[in-house]
Amino acid sequence: MREAARTYLALLGGPVLLLTAYFTVPLGWFGPHHAAVSWTVFGTLLAVLGVGLLREARMQVLGRSRRPAPRILTLLCAALVVFAAAYLGMSRQPGELDGLITKVDALYFTVITMATVGYGDIHPSGQAARVVVMLQLLYTFVFLTTGVTALTRQVKTRAARRARHEE
Repeated sequence: MREAARTYLALLGGPVLLLTAYFTVPLGWFGPHHAAVSWTVFGTLLAVLGVGLLREARMQVLGRSRRPAPRILTLLCAALVVFAAAYLGMSRQPGELDGLITKVDALYFTVITMATVGYGDIHPSGQAARVVVMLQLLYTFVFLTTGVTALTRQVKTRAARRARHEE
């Protein structure tokens, strides 16, 4: 039971901490007034998260990762927060993102884009915003698929082990 409690705590802890940081850390410094730094931080964070997800998926395929779910979920949540912060910074540039004003708007738009639903209430109207939306869609497709594949592999492996032990 302790093992299950630790797993659930790890599953929830990372995303809760990331979302808490997103809503409490002031992000006003990022945006058009510090464009070079903003783009550098954005690109660096996406690269680090991508490498982390690919590393975790590789470890899972090689059978070296016993519990990838908390790490993969945290990395995917971190990507969500990074994109939301980027959209928030871009919203300070007139004509980039119409309808995006608050951190909740930015997170909402990021989740809607990640889910590829798109309601139309917030939309990218500037070229940079459109590029970031396309990047998010590609990033989501590649890394979400990689993460889900690794998790599915773990579930199948555990189910097969349990079936063997029950026989």
